[in-house]
Amino acid sequence: MPTTSTFNTYSDKLYCSETLNIYLDMNDANLSESAMKSLEPALNLAINEMQNLENGSISNPDENRQVGHYWLRNHSLAPSAKMSQQIEDTLNRIKLFAANVIEGRIFNPENKVFSNILLIGIGGSALGPQFISDALDPMTGLKIHFLDNTDPDGIDRVLSGLSAVLSETLVIVISKSGATAETRNGMLETQNVFKNQGLNFAKQAVAVTGQGSQLHKLATEKSWLSIFPMWDWVGGRTSVMSAVGLLPAALLDIDIEAFLAGAATMDEITRSSDISKNPAALLAQAWFIIGEGKGTKDMVILPYKDRLLLFSRYLQQLIMESLGKRLDAQGNLVHQGLAVYGNKGSTDQHAYVQQLRDGLNNFFVTFIEVLSDRDGASIMVDDQNSSGDYLFGFYKGTQTALRESDRSSITITIPDVSARSIGALIALYERAVGLYATLININAYHQPGVEAGKKAAGRVLEIKNNILELLGNSNEYLSIEDISEKLSLSGQEILIYQILRHYAANHSLIIQGSIAEPTMLKVKLGT
Repeated sequence: MPTTSTFNTYSDKLYCSETLNIYLDMNDANLSESAMKSLEPALNLAINEMQNLENGSISNPDENRQVGHYWLRNHSLAPSAKMSQQIEDTLNRIKLFAANVIEGRIFNPENKVFSNILLIGIGGSALGPQFISDALDPMTGLKIHFLDNTDPDGIDRVLSGLSAVLSETLVIVISKSGATAETRNGMLETQNVFKNQGLNFAKQAVAVTGQGSQLHKLATEKSWLSIFPMWDWVGGRTSVMSAVGLLPAALLDIDIEAFLAGAATMDEITRSSDISKNPAALLAQAWFIIGEGKGTKDMVILPYKDRLLLFSRYLQQLIMESLGKRLDAQGNLVHQGLAVYGNKGSTDQHAYVQQLRDGLNNFFVTFIEVLSDRDGASIMVDDQNSSGDYLFGFYKGTQTALRESDRSSITITIPDVSARSIGALIALYERAVGLYATLININAYHQPGVEAGKKAAGRVLEIKNNILELLGNSNEYLSIEDISEKLSLSGQEILIYQILRHYAANHSLIIQGSIAEPTMLKVKLGT
């Protein structure tokens, strides 16, 4: 039978990597041929720029740093023999350490094997390990738990859940600087629980940190079990293929070699200057056209697989921290960005797909389809269909519903949720982000907004401590206006009130008036 023109068009807009068995379907992205063609010269320049990055150019001028996460999955690409050797040696150390822990050659002070991991980190030091552990955990290694915030209640929930097995828990503390407040707080809280149980924290602790950092000095001084490096040329959001992600993955018995190999293969594919054969360039092209080069439409990630639930959270940091920038590369005010949200299919069909189909057209969807339903055969839940058939049907139904409402979507299809496929998927998005950043002329590899938030948080704590010192030296009740005047904090009355309200909920504070009436409130410290 002759092939229809519709089928020909579908085939033309379907990319497939036969090596990885990964598909990229752009048929529902609503991209005009003229718009796609017009971007090809800029995309080729972006591909060349990425090659310069891989060759070792300074790509983070704010900190005068190279950006080398691509070297992690192919150390031969590193710009120096020393770097290459460091990457290879670290990988070998990770594999050996993990094998020794899993096989019981590294054990706790009571000569018991480790059964659990507590990973303490935040941002890229936690999101990557969380995603790959949830996606790939074969349940043959250790069990993993996370402290990824400084929320006291959250800390208590995790540590109380580990109370019975704390002596068998290997603690991994991850911080490049060693001074990250959330990570430091989680470590100190954990050390306190260890102390209360009569356990030696240092004999169960591992550090992943920068050379010479505060954490590195502490781990060295206290003779922790091991220290693994974080290099300044690896950013947090692209650190999952460094010791940050590989160490916990190896301890979970995930195939980290396959993980790295999948990423390296995708890197090689996405170096192509032929846009039609470069899936990262095709993604960047679609993002640019759909969002008019300004991120005017949000990215909704809908993976149809429970194991990929955390993928949207992972992409939030990778994409939004990389692309959410106030200034372009020349310092011009641009306010660029690309918002990301999502959950999983078919859950979202019973949540916010109603709005996606019929509400504001301010988004585009990326479906993630997984061809393999499960390991092994499936039963038929009715006369002709398995649970996986229903999942496929719901995905196609949602896709069709969006198409009927002229809502743009992209579909990425992977063969399975394996270490190789997930490595390739992560690399695909890393490359797409880098290419898109060049298209919109911003630096994807710095994060001045994050640093500004950290400085502001430090200022809040400084003000809080000054307030407490003032109250501690006074026997009188002080109003918020009194505090503001004595500490020269004019204009900060709202913050002073909020600090006092939080303090009163957690410590001893004697109150005159009502905490609900800020202008009438007077306080002094309790005893």
